[in-house]
Amino acid sequence: MNTKQIFIFLFALSVLSCKNETASKNERVQVVTTTSMITDLVKNVGGDLIDVQGLMGAGVDPHLYKASAGDVTKLANADIIFYNGLHLEGKLVEVFEKMESATKTQVALGEQLDATTLIGSDYFASNYDPHVWFNIQYFKEFVEVVVSTLSRKLPQHADQFKANGDAYIAQLTTLEKEVEEIIETLPEEKRILVTAHDAFNYFGKSYGFNVVGLQGLSTATEAGVKDVQRLSQFIIDNDVKAIFVESSVPRRTIEALQAAVKAKDRDVIIGGSLYSDALGDAGTIEGTYIGMFRYNVNTIVNSLK
Repeated sequence: MNTKQIFIFLFALSVLSCKNETASKNERVQVVTTTSMITDLVKNVGGDLIDVQGLMGAGVDPHLYKASAGDVTKLANADIIFYNGLHLEGKLVEVFEKMESATKTQVALGEQLDATTLIGSDYFASNYDPHVWFNIQYFKEFVEVVVSTLSRKLPQHADQFKANGDAYIAQLTTLEKEVEEIIETLPEEKRILVTAHDAFNYFGKSYGFNVVGLQGLSTATEAGVKDVQRLSQFIIDNDVKAIFVESSVPRRTIEALQAAVKAKDRDVIIGGSLYSDALGDAGTIEGTYIGMFRYNVNTIVNSLK
């Protein structure tokens, strides 16, 4: 065997070795998720039976998110893609469409819900408010869809996915009861939630809050001077004690609103920062859906009392 033949053999051997190593690493189902809320849910259901890669981390605004080259690679290599849908990830829709194939499963969780129960919206092509995770019952339905999808992909582990899903739903039921008890301590006339954008309408519908967002449903729209003046007067007229910034939206719009109220010789405090379109930092309590929801409710209620 001459030198050239040896080189070709070694090269082929190395390629085969790499392929075998890749196959070994990829025995588990490769799942890609978009928002951090969905990432947390899928990890709770899939456990160590799947590999999950989330595209959006803490503080990331899904309305404005654009896929990087690395994201496209992750999506291309995925067996399953779970995303919110209802045009929340508007700038990723075209990427998802190009990724469609017979071997890849794509699930828009929000689009599995009963559309007749959703809140209408003129801001999105779907004509529905996409912030559906703020209805815990909807999030439970997401769990069922994820369990079903993973079970079809890995039928040998269907019982484990079902057990994981049931356990997580039990935690969500406990969260529901806790949230209701906390909110009951806030008088109904004080349940006015003013935030940077209208991410909390499903929350408001569930718990009797009048929700007003400065930017509307999408952060892609800018709040104008008239919006600030209109809302500042609303705050004064309704004696609103606190307004809220959001972790995924710049503070400046709410700070401008606070200044507008002050210019009219009234005061309103910034009650804290709420998690709206993304969870908190990974590894923190607020980095989980349940921790985020509990934190938001306590922050809102304590500030508005």
